[in-house]
Amino acid sequence: MDKKILIVEDDPNISNIIKMNLTLVHYQAVQVYDGLAALEALEREKFDLVILDVMIPKLDGFTLMETIRPRKVPVIFLTAKTAVFDKVHGLKLGADDYMVKPFDGIELLARIETVLRRYGKEETEMRIDDIRVYPDKRFVTLQGEPVELTPKEFDLLLVLLVNKNIALSREQFLDKVWGIDYYGDTRTVDVHIKSLRKKLKLQDRIKTVFKIGYRLEV
Repeated sequence: MDKKILIVEDDPNISNIIKMNLTLVHYQAVQVYDGLAALEALEREKFDLVILDVMIPKLDGFTLMETIRPRKVPVIFLTAKTAVFDKVHGLKLGADDYMVKPFDGIELLARIETVLRRYGKEETEMRIDDIRVYPDKRFVTLQGEPVELTPKEFDLLLVLLVNKNIALSREQFLDKVWGIDYYGDTRTVDVHIKSLRKKLKLQDRIKTVFKIGYRLEV
């Protein structure tokens, strides 16, 4: 059964982005936009994890954490606050992790998976057509058969999946996959995209966006 995650975030755009990423890896996502609504959802349903913004209306995240802790539900704090005190305070209240906005979708999924694994939950699976991607094992199958990808090809595939239907520039791919310290030519992105298309039969899915880069069309 898919794991159920409660998103407590008062910014609808951020909440929707989180939900899109969670849905991609087959989590169930429930969205609420203030602390009291979160409290009602926790009373009404059972969740495997809570993504909790600190600065939310009606009941702030730190106060809400006091009511979540006895339920033994893992919590990842998500907030724009960067002060060390806030991080320490959140972790002392019992949070399992702490992310500062703006955040990267792949990093958020990785942290969720790490926390759930700590609680004995199952690994996530990402799907597109006949392709199955297992981020933790860094393993890919096509029609049930393993496909050998290089480390960079695998990371590039994850970036495409997390940002499905969004056009990313070659520079963005370099930043997310090769890192900000990479000084090579952007043509390396083209080479890796060509290889992914061939190995996973994604010629019709990975679209070239003129003068920009690439988009995984789902």
